[in-house]
Amino acid sequence: MAATTHYDVPSSTSLERDARQIHDDKPVSSANIAIGVVIGRMSEFFDFFVFGIASVLVFPQLIFPFAPDRLTGTLYSFAIFSLAFIARPIGSVVFMAIDRHYGRGTKLTIALFLLGGSTCAMSFLPGYAEIGSTAIILLALFRLGQGFALGGAWDGLASLLALNAPERHRSWYAMIPQLGAPIGFALASTLFGFFIANLSSEDFLSWGWRYPFFVAFAINVVALFARLRLVATKEFGTLLEQHELEAVRVRDVMRVHGKDILVGAFVPLATFAMFHLVTIFPLGWMNLYGTQSIGAFMVVQVVGAIIGIGTVVASGLIADRIGRRAHLAICAGLIAVFAFVGPIIMGAGDRGHDAYVIIGFALLGLSFGQATGSISSRFGQGYRYTGAAFTSDLAWLVGAGFAPLVALSLSSRFGLPFVGYYLLSGALCTLAALAFSRALQQRQ
Repeated sequence: MAATTHYDVPSSTSLERDARQIHDDKPVSSANIAIGVVIGRMSEFFDFFVFGIASVLVFPQLIFPFAPDRLTGTLYSFAIFSLAFIARPIGSVVFMAIDRHYGRGTKLTIALFLLGGSTCAMSFLPGYAEIGSTAIILLALFRLGQGFALGGAWDGLASLLALNAPERHRSWYAMIPQLGAPIGFALASTLFGFFIANLSSEDFLSWGWRYPFFVAFAINVVALFARLRLVATKEFGTLLEQHELEAVRVRDVMRVHGKDILVGAFVPLATFAMFHLVTIFPLGWMNLYGTQSIGAFMVVQVVGAIIGIGTVVASGLIADRIGRRAHLAICAGLIAVFAFVGPIIMGAGDRGHDAYVIIGFALLGLSFGQATGSISSRFGQGYRYTGAAFTSDLAWLVGAGFAPLVALSLSSRFGLPFVGYYLLSGALCTLAALAFSRALQQRQ
């Protein structure tokens, strides 16, 4: 008899259950789960970083040419950038309902086609000169589509990986999904950097910038098949039937784990605040005030992302030795120090900009490697999947959604030290949340 959820709705569609029976004699390894998880996360971050980079290099001129100056046009672009993070929690609520009624595979198929379709649609967007304010409206709608879809792209595979991990290596397995972020950023930056380096500014703004958006759809299709393959495994079905990866209503999670959601949303705040302060914000600052070529600076950012991959891996080794709570507290302290030192480094000219990115990525990877694992660890059986998804949505909204807009606004008006003050507030919130957290006790 098929397992059911708390609401007597089948936990999977009949096709998904049939697929699991076909694969019943083919157990999936942790390595295969890890590859699928990394591909899935990479595709999501690639879509978001393609938009973020275009918010600096394309949209201010293409969509907001009427702005009185380049700074204002970039701020307008960053305002639209923030819309996805507002839409993401709404997407989670809607797609959780789809998950409960039609299965995880249906949910992921709709979400990833919407994510890739929204990103790809931007590549066909005419500029303000062609269609006026309609271009702004369409860009905002496509960006909302990205965020809404990302709320449905939460697949539970990171939890599947963690639940199959040896007890002494939980932090190591928790960092694996986080590799998708620096890989996605490196790929997006490499594509944009190639076209910037090889095209005239006129050709780049006319058609060159559109190619990374085309690529996003293809990457999402690959990611979809990688995820659906894992959803069809016996291991996933077993945990689903045990209510470990079950989609429950957000209001029920809020009733049982309201405090955990609140605290969990603030635990990774230092990490998420820093996330766009070493990726999108420095690119915007360099484009407006730096003298180094954008192509050369994007090479530095790719190098920073590679370093970030290394420190994400290091976070798993360190956290397994000292405990995740201690690791996150140390990282928050280091980010607090960087909040004071970083603006000084960045204000030291082009080489300072480069150093800011390299050091920033090293710190980001070290902290980001355990940030999401800290969220999912707060929830027990039956609530982990929905609770971790919704908490992550809130953490991204509060910590990262408005970071480029706020940082560029403050720094351009009051100076770079105010970027540090903004980052410091995130570090203090993380330390305060850790002080009240009981779910992140060091594993013995």
